[in-house]
Amino acid sequence: MAISPSSKKELPLLQKTPTGIDGLDEITNGGIPKGRPTLICGDAGCGKTLFSLEFIVRGATQFNEPGVFVAFEEKADELAANVTSLGFDLKRLVATKKLRIDHVHIDRSEIQETGEYDLDGLFIRLGYAIDSIKAKRVVLDTIENLFSGLSNESIIRSELRRLFQWLKEKGVTAIITGEKGVNGLLTRQGMEEYVSDCVIVLDHRVTNQISTRRLRVVKYRGSVHGTNEYPFLIDADGISVLPVTSLTLESRVSSQRVSSGIPSLDEMLGGKGFFKGSSVLVSGTAGTGKTSIATSFANEACNRGERCIYFAFEESPDQIMRNMKSLGMNLSKHIKSGLLNFQASRPTSHGLEMHLLVIFKMIRQFKPSTVILDPITNLVTVGTVSELKSMLVRLIDFLQKEQVNVLFTALTLNYTVNEQTDEGVSSLVDAWLMVKDIELNGERNRGMYIMKSRGMNHSNQVREFVISSKGLELVEVFLGPDGVLTGSAREERMLMEKAETALKSFSQGRKDREIDRKSLQLESQIESLRSEFESVKDELNKIYLEDELRKEVMKKNREQMTLTRRNKGGSGNPKK
Repeated sequence: MAISPSSKKELPLLQKTPTGIDGLDEITNGGIPKGRPTLICGDAGCGKTLFSLEFIVRGATQFNEPGVFVAFEEKADELAANVTSLGFDLKRLVATKKLRIDHVHIDRSEIQETGEYDLDGLFIRLGYAIDSIKAKRVVLDTIENLFSGLSNESIIRSELRRLFQWLKEKGVTAIITGEKGVNGLLTRQGMEEYVSDCVIVLDHRVTNQISTRRLRVVKYRGSVHGTNEYPFLIDADGISVLPVTSLTLESRVSSQRVSSGIPSLDEMLGGKGFFKGSSVLVSGTAGTGKTSIATSFANEACNRGERCIYFAFEESPDQIMRNMKSLGMNLSKHIKSGLLNFQASRPTSHGLEMHLLVIFKMIRQFKPSTVILDPITNLVTVGTVSELKSMLVRLIDFLQKEQVNVLFTALTLNYTVNEQTDEGVSSLVDAWLMVKDIELNGERNRGMYIMKSRGMNHSNQVREFVISSKGLELVEVFLGPDGVLTGSAREERMLMEKAETALKSFSQGRKDREIDRKSLQLESQIESLRSEFESVKDELNKIYLEDELRKEVMKKNREQMTLTRRNKGGSGNPKK
């Protein structure tokens, strides 16, 4: 019979104690097991003591959980001095009863290997320390000192179990540090990891003369946890762990556009620029202006009042600022205003994972809207192409999740797309710009085209890329008989076309003036003929009128003569 989801009993979740260590609580889904012992093991110099001490300090300062630190090697003053550079004031915590440090000295020559050996003295001493400040957290550093003079495994195992059980009964969350064993064992005795509820291994390795610290959760009873190796950094803020497996393809996207800082490039991108939160790659050979494009992008972000971090792996900040002044960009004002932050370092200063961790940390602290990495191909010197791609995948995913714009520059070694950019970044980014050399007419010029730009219409033209004191500009495509013209050939052709246009205009004007002259001449002739016509017309009208008048006179004369004859004939009849 199937059990419906509603009939299932909800199992109680394992209670956890947050460590306060940046990134570790994310990997462990909330922290280490509450009220249970956790084993931290590793080689000398991997950070075990600092790890456990930060766990105590973060608990006292962030979670109001007092802690007891039992040291078997270093004294209280030595511990306080060692962590002062991290901003941890152990003396103040001790004075406020948030922390108790107890140094236990164990002389191996005084330990007698007998069946009566036990840890009752430690339990009494530790119990008093816990009760005196009502501690919630306990650290024992390191456990090997308790059993350094013993070789009887049965006694060691028995006392280990008693120690771990006693800590559980006290209800404290404990961290116990241990030295790494030999022949594949995690610890010196090879038994501590079996009785611990949680085991974390720290590692400090050197590859190609580059050191990297890594952390791995080997065991965690009752809880899901990350199982990969995670790089961690020790700096002025303590320990920071990079959770590389928590990143997923669930980042938000935006339809908002941001300018590239080059109006003509924005025009090629539909007139609006890149999408907000996009990743952009600018690749090309040396001297094609990749850094200038990246700096223009950063300058535009600062002009909008947004923050920008510029990670430079090749040039110093002063060198970049000096060079950009020749292009009309004043970056120093953005640094003074706090909008622009330069982080310049050689790639060999860290391994790839450490570089990524530093970048993550700076982004979280500075909270920029734009990030520049110039150039990423320099990072290949401290890792392989596949390792670089793995690093950049996590960085791009993180920045997309935070809706941060990122622009990478990459050096290509020839005129074709080379392996470093093709396999490393080009398939990951949202937009890819290629800048290249164009040799024509005995000179070298720059050209740019958009290889891809996801989600928008973009130009497919190859534009001449001009860098001058006026800034950066993409010149309109100018076609000649042999294809696209650049540099002096373009200017020469443009002058020729201007001359041809001027001659054509002059010729057209000359024709227009001749037509106007002919028109005036003909109009003058027409006006003369019109006058002559009017004169002839008037003369004809005059003749016509005179003729009509004569006819009228003659008519009247005839009528008069007729009348006269009639009158004469009428006067003779009466006489007859």
